[in-house]
Amino acid sequence: MFKVTPNPPETDPASPYGSPNSKKFHEAAERALDHYLSPTARIMGSTHETEPMYLANPAYDTESLLANASETLGSATTMLSNFAALLDTSHRKTALGIAQVVMLGELAVNQALDKVVPAE
Repeated sequence: MFKVTPNPPETDPASPYGSPNSKKFHEAAERALDHYLSPTARIMGSTHETEPMYLANPAYDTESLLANASETLGSATTMLSNFAALLDTSHRKTALGIAQVVMLGELAVNQALDKVVPAE
């Protein structure tokens, strides 16, 4: 049987990558790797301002931050307990286990809050 295609096949003339050793090909590969493997480089070079909504304000004192963390963990425990009530048995046990871990975090934060000396 006769093979019609040339051996090796010719490269596409429209392709900017004439060969696998092309400089453009390597530059594109490096950009792709940098994009996916080092997101911190993109963030550090970003001109966008950081969204203050999700940052702990450095002006707040330790007592305020701990009190806020305690309230947040307490709310998470309540939400998990309410959600667990809607689940079947195997998933309910998982959700209640997560709620207990969150509750332990709340207890640790509360204990740290008790040890904080109030600022004058």
